[in-house]
Amino acid sequence: MANITSVGIGSGVLTSDLIDKLATAEREPTELRLNRREDEINAKLSAFGRLKSAITELRLPARTLGNPAAMKELTLTSSNSAVSGSLGSGAKAGTYSIEVTNLAKSHSISSAAYADKDTTQIGTGSLNIVVGTASANITINSNNNTLAGIAEAINAKTSLNVTASVVNNGSGYQLVVSSNKTGAANAIEINVTDDDTFNTDNSGLSVLAFNATQKNMGEPVPADDAAINYNGIPITRSSNTVSDLIPGVTLTLSSKNVDSPATIKIGQDSEKVADRVSEFVDKYNELKSIITELTAYDANDPANSGILLGDATLRTMNQQLRSMLSSVVPGLEGSSVRSLVDVGITTNKDTGVVEFKRSEFLEAFAKYPDDVSALFSEQGRTTDSQVGFVTKSINTKPGSYDVNITQIATHGAFTATKDVSAGVTIGATNDTFKLKINGTESNDIVLNNAIYSSAQLVEELQAQIDADTKLQAAGKSLVVSLDASNQLVFTSTTYGSTSKVDFTSVGGTAIADLGIDAIAGIDGVNVAGTINGKTASGVGQQLSLLGTNDAAGIVLNITGGDLGDRGQVTVIEGVGDRFVDLFTSYLSIDGSITTRTEGFGKQLSEIGQQRLTLEDRVTSMRDRLILQFTAADILVNRLNSTMEFIGRQLQALEGTSSGKK
Repeated sequence: MANITSVGIGSGVLTSDLIDKLATAEREPTELRLNRREDEINAKLSAFGRLKSAITELRLPARTLGNPAAMKELTLTSSNSAVSGSLGSGAKAGTYSIEVTNLAKSHSISSAAYADKDTTQIGTGSLNIVVGTASANITINSNNNTLAGIAEAINAKTSLNVTASVVNNGSGYQLVVSSNKTGAANAIEINVTDDDTFNTDNSGLSVLAFNATQKNMGEPVPADDAAINYNGIPITRSSNTVSDLIPGVTLTLSSKNVDSPATIKIGQDSEKVADRVSEFVDKYNELKSIITELTAYDANDPANSGILLGDATLRTMNQQLRSMLSSVVPGLEGSSVRSLVDVGITTNKDTGVVEFKRSEFLEAFAKYPDDVSALFSEQGRTTDSQVGFVTKSINTKPGSYDVNITQIATHGAFTATKDVSAGVTIGATNDTFKLKINGTESNDIVLNNAIYSSAQLVEELQAQIDADTKLQAAGKSLVVSLDASNQLVFTSTTYGSTSKVDFTSVGGTAIADLGIDAIAGIDGVNVAGTINGKTASGVGQQLSLLGTNDAAGIVLNITGGDLGDRGQVTVIEGVGDRFVDLFTSYLSIDGSITTRTEGFGKQLSEIGQQRLTLEDRVTSMRDRLILQFTAADILVNRLNSTMEFIGRQLQALEGTSSGKK
């Protein structure tokens, strides 16, 4: 019997092609079902990806509006180009008058003219150049005693912060030395030690002398300070850039404006705030447009409806977004501005598009800036003017909470024991002392020897303590005053338990003359009290509530007042923060969108597993069919062989029968 090596050889019917068709018939229904399911899941996954992207883009302007600083954007305007300015941290609204009567100038001095800058020798010796607090000695010898050589030697002394150059004025060369900084304090002084002791005025190296007694060089530009009238008060500064006059503002003086003072106005930049609100509305409409597209129903062709039609997650999201737009912000129920509708943000009933009426917003912002700020960003309001809201934490729940104060914060202070109303004579035995302010010890503080009235003594003590370098470096200070008994009082400028004033050493008769001794003063105490009935922690004047209750995270500043009930603090969470919280809940690790997308991912993984199972089943079926077909082919082949054998036998019998006849 012949061996069969290929399916169908024996039968001619049970072929490999037939097995392929049977395998395809087995795979196709399941594969089509899996493909449809996979396409549907990928479409939904893509749809939720679009939602996630749109929510993320909307959360950014919502977060910006939720920041109180964004609703207090300031702008600076000047009525005169002579004065301009820029805003920085700490700037506050206000109006200021600036009249520039003089501009700061950099000092510039120049030598006489010489025929050549490289060969004409000026003289030898040394130059001592002083600029402000910096000084340098420069040796001038036969190697560098030309104008060019001297300029190079001066420029090598970078600590002087001056620039030396040689200028051709058309009839000769001049050495010009200019300060790199403006102001009278940065004037240039040149003292000369001339090798030729007879040359002290106008020959030899002495021609470069420029100081209080010798001005052998010219002075084309004198050193000068800027002079301004600030709200009518005369003030000088060494620079034309002034950053220590108006808090948070840097002024640039570019020209004089005598009799035409510039009005510097710092106010709310309502247009920029409106731009941010407009951006929020635009991003909101983009999100709503995507939701509408994904949930749309096509009555003419239901199969063409949105991929997420009827989706519970989007239905809930839609309801929450609509509620957020139209609801009153908790805490603003009795305010002039309570919801977004009050600032010109409404929904078109025909199109569903949110519209922003900019003019209505600007009008509301101008009339009720605090309410509009609270509408969008977090805000704390108190019923007591001496209870200030500082901040809250992310765990603080909006609402109103009772405030009760059991202890008011105080300054650390030292009170002397001597009545100084008759005046005090300060001399060698009572002019020196040391003290500690908030733990930092001063250097020896030495008073000028003189006869002082009580008021003059207070001024002298204040001036010398303020001038102490150790205390300045540590940022520690106090206020000297007289109490009702005309005794000296030294009061730390800070509050709380770390606020201390201690004298650590005093002169021999200081106890008798001034009433001060090397002893500790009375330490300050921290504020104490409760918020929402819970004990709060006090540091200085700040009262903070820790823990996990609804009011946890609230920080208040108690500046004074009585002990006991101090009214309420109301925490308002504006629309910006509320939207951020809502979007974060969607996108968090256990949020609805994250959960849904992870669910789709698992379904795709299951489909992949089902495909593997299908392939295993089809492969198993193919293997079984091959075995079955092969067995059938062998049987058919055997039958064919038997049939051929019988046929030959019959033919042989037939031939034998014919021969006998």
